Order: sequence, then C-alpha cells, then structure tokens
Amino acid sequence: MKVIRIMVVAISIFGIFLASDSFAQRGMKWKGSSGWGMGSQYNKMYDPKTVETISGEVTNVNRITPLKGMSYGVHTVVVTDKEAISVHLGPGWYIENQDIRIEYKDIVQVTGSRVTFEGQPAIIAAEVRKGNDILTLRDENGFPAWSGWRRR
Repeated sequence: MKVIRIMVVAISIFGIFLASDSFAQRGMKWKGSSGWGMGSQYNKMYDPKTVETISGEVTNVNRITPLKGMSYGVHTVVVTDKEAISVHLGPGWYIENQDIRIEYKDIVQVTGSRVTFEGQPAIIAAEVRKGNDILTLRDENGFPAWSGWRRR
C-alpha cells in the first residue's frame, strides 16, 4: 500500500512538470528592437560613405514607423541654412530613456548617413549634439547603440 502511494505521488509530480512544460513559451523572444537591429532592412540603409554633419533648429519631433513591422521611432525635422531635412534618431523605447531630450526649437548638430527615405532626403543619425551634450546613437560603422549588448 505504501509503495502504491509513493508511485501515485511520483507520477502526479512528474505529470505536473510535463503539463507545465507543455504550456511554457519556448525561448525568450525579445521585441525591444522590433526591426531596429543591426541586420534589419532599415538599418542596412545606413551607409558610412554618406555620413555628413548638419546644424540647425529642430522644428518638429514626432513618432514614425519607418517600415512595416517595426516598432515606432523618434523622428525630427532640422532646418539648416540650405534645407529642412528629416532626421531619424532611433527606436522610441531607446530614445525616450536617454538623459538628453531633443525638443522643438533646440539648436542641434547632427552627424549621420544621408539616405533617401520614401523619395525624400533624410539622415539616419549617428550622433546628435545639443549644447555640451552628446547623444550617441550609432558607431562609425552604423552599429546601433541600442544593440551594443549583443555585439560580439
């Protein structure tokens, strides 16, 4: 009788572990970068050969979703002496958690890759200087700062 009770308890415990494992989600799926990572289609637009620096006033700060399936990003319009140009900063979850805030009427210096986005010129920012503050977004090869923890 004692052996049967031990067997029933053991089978019950084993069954609970099997059942819980079958309902568990396999592997962690990180959604933090949602299309903003190094190998993404969007990030492949960044070309170190087209890097330039512009200076001007921020006239607009808003959210955009550059490509279908991406999480939203932070986008500004900077007016220089020559043009008003769209500047893509990075994923909202990253930009919104930085100490430096880029806001309407700020005077900034942006270094980044000039690209054509939706038929219009744009800059994918690598660095934004605001006064004495520097917001570093990408390295010299375009590797995103928010992906740095994955770098090998």
